[in-house]
Amino acid sequence: MAARRGQKVKLLYIIKILTELTDEEHPLSATEICEKLSAYGITAERKAIYDDIECLIAFGYDIIQTRVPKSGYFLASRDFELPEVFLLGDAVRTAKFISEKKTRELTFKLDSLLSKHQAKRNISAIYIDSSNKTKNEELFYNIDRINTAIEEGKKITFTYSKRVLRDGRQIATESKTRIVSPYAMTWQFDYYYLIGNYEKYDNLMNLRIDRIHSVEILDEPIRHFSEVSDYRNTFDVADYTKKLFGMFGGNMQEIKLRCSNKMLEQVTDRFGDKIFITNVTDTTFEFTAKAAVSDALGTWIMNYGADIEVITPTELREKIRDRAEKVLEIYKK
Repeated sequence: MAARRGQKVKLLYIIKILTELTDEEHPLSATEICEKLSAYGITAERKAIYDDIECLIAFGYDIIQTRVPKSGYFLASRDFELPEVFLLGDAVRTAKFISEKKTRELTFKLDSLLSKHQAKRNISAIYIDSSNKTKNEELFYNIDRINTAIEEGKKITFTYSKRVLRDGRQIATESKTRIVSPYAMTWQFDYYYLIGNYEKYDNLMNLRIDRIHSVEILDEPIRHFSEVSDYRNTFDVADYTKKLFGMFGGNMQEIKLRCSNKMLEQVTDRFGDKIFITNVTDTTFEFTAKAAVSDALGTWIMNYGADIEVITPTELREKIRDRAEKVLEIYKK
């Protein structure tokens, strides 16, 4: 009976062996596959392996027979190819909102999509900078609860933590309970953010999810985003985040900037390549865009010094000028 049950699952074990142990550089012969099956308590003949592989190919598996570097079979196509797994691994490794423990777990799962030989080449599993990783192990559970609340149109309550200075020099953590109408989540600038409305205000707010703890879904419908934003039927996350700088909120306004020609890449990276550009001189151009006027926008503009000039709105122009004067005063001392 045990042998019979083993024959029923033989095909599953063959594809497991091919997935874990083979790639283009490491094929396995039919004899070697028989040996690997025996480790699982399954007896198989070499000739039967040929029929089994033909069956798996007919089902849709991309199994290739090769004679280089030796005769045998290997799994040629996977759900994720090697460069894709490396790319995802690097994204997980560098994401600050994923804890060190979860980073190692996710990297291990990604490596399981590769052969053991390919996985050895994935250095993402080795080099993890824990100093930049969140210590919040609730994050994935909270993301799941927030997503459920968004789908059900329910408010959520949670505690939100941030660092503060106490007694002038001591860094401490301050936590407050908030009730929020959640609209969307987005990954921006190496952090995962919740976009929603804090019930005390009539606007949108962006909260880092790695600072959120103890999420609970309330039996209370959300405040519709049309009441606190320009969106009516659908909350357009891509449009919303494109207008922000560093996920800092602010009053949405039309801004007009004059830039040196060498700023074209930076401008189109930030505002998109569909902005309407007009030439001012042989070395400068102007464009208009809608953006959240905030300190973060001012910082972005000042990063480029004299290469970007604010034309309108006056409020932003004056803010940049005041900040520049304050910086100048510091360096006059």
